[in-house]
Amino acid sequence: MNPEAVLDIGMQGLLVAAKLAAPLLITALVVGLAISLLQSITQVQEVTLSFVPKFVAVGIALLVAGNWMMSEIVTFTHEMFARIPMLLGGG
Repeated sequence: MNPEAVLDIGMQGLLVAAKLAAPLLITALVVGLAISLLQSITQVQEVTLSFVPKFVAVGIALLVAGNWMMSEIVTFTHEMFARIPMLLGGG
């Protein structure tokens, strides 16, 4: 196993992790920004007003994107298992 293969696997792993985290993080960012804007306009500083909508929105995003996320991680795992013989020098 050469260093280029290790770097390639690491880069692919980080890319898949970023792709899988993006829908949830973007959803939390957008909802958090909207709630913060609403709180600054109305001057209502309640912690649960910020937490509960984000929690619900991330849950909905997980329901919507969950199937895609599972297929991405399964595809990545299959690709990694398929690369094992090549990485071990078997061809």
